[in-house]
Amino acid sequence: MNLQTYIDKASILIEATPYIQQFRGETFVVKLGGSVMENGAALRSLLADVAFMAIVGIKVVLVHGGGKAISRALDISGIKSEFVMGLRVTSEEAITIVERVLNKEVNAEIVRILRRVGANAHPLHGDWIIKAVRKTARPIGSDKTIDWGFVGEPISVDARTITQMTDAGVVPVVTPLGMSEFDRIYNINADRAASAVAEALRARKLAFISDVPGVLRDKDDPDSLISSIQIGEIDGLARDGVIAGGMLPKLQSCADAIRAGVKKVHLVDGRMSHSLLLEIFTNKGVGTEITEDE
Repeated sequence: MNLQTYIDKASILIEATPYIQQFRGETFVVKLGGSVMENGAALRSLLADVAFMAIVGIKVVLVHGGGKAISRALDISGIKSEFVMGLRVTSEEAITIVERVLNKEVNAEIVRILRRVGANAHPLHGDWIIKAVRKTARPIGSDKTIDWGFVGEPISVDARTITQMTDAGVVPVVTPLGMSEFDRIYNINADRAASAVAEALRARKLAFISDVPGVLRDKDDPDSLISSIQIGEIDGLARDGVIAGGMLPKLQSCADAIRAGVKKVHLVDGRMSHSLLLEIFTNKGVGTEITEDE
């Protein structure tokens, strides 16, 4: 490593210093999902970023998905995966597998990696802290109600339990599950679970880590990244087709979180090494930030 490399590293630390001072003691919620969770090197890089944030005094709450691991487990059990409007239809038989994979396998592995990279991480199963109701929907113009089975919509989050952990220097690792008033466990979309947690905590930042760079003006051109979007622009970008597919509900979750008190939301490409730190602690960032209207 030559001298210039060391100088460049020092410059990055200097650039990060005011952000570290500004964010120390603040609450950040990080949602981890997508194919990044299947890439060992990318996952370790991101979790090292989370550990760094916790070490410099940021209160980090990690919410994770696990869709690919769930699909594999269901396939092994002979249960076909079916999705309606982007959500997994979850039968009574499937929910037991979903719960096991999320709580016992994916969550446990993330906690192990975080501890190895220096974070004081502990599991926090979503069904311990998230109250949910069964999710249904009736599309406009249809007389049929969509029922996804054991899929839930969060209605409340036990913020006190999370805060007690973060105040003690713990990084809670939360699964996207909820419990109904009848003690039924529901599978919750991980983006929605992370938004609900961030809203309950009035988090300073909410970061969605996935396998896309952010919002692209042209989906086929990675150089067309939109670095900043105000929530009032979302509907117009959707009408223009810039925001479509799975990105639309994600952006709607971002807008809901900001209206509920979250200061800023970030969409970050987890395939880029240390993308979370680059987005949070540098002047320009590397993803798309969602902000309230000026």
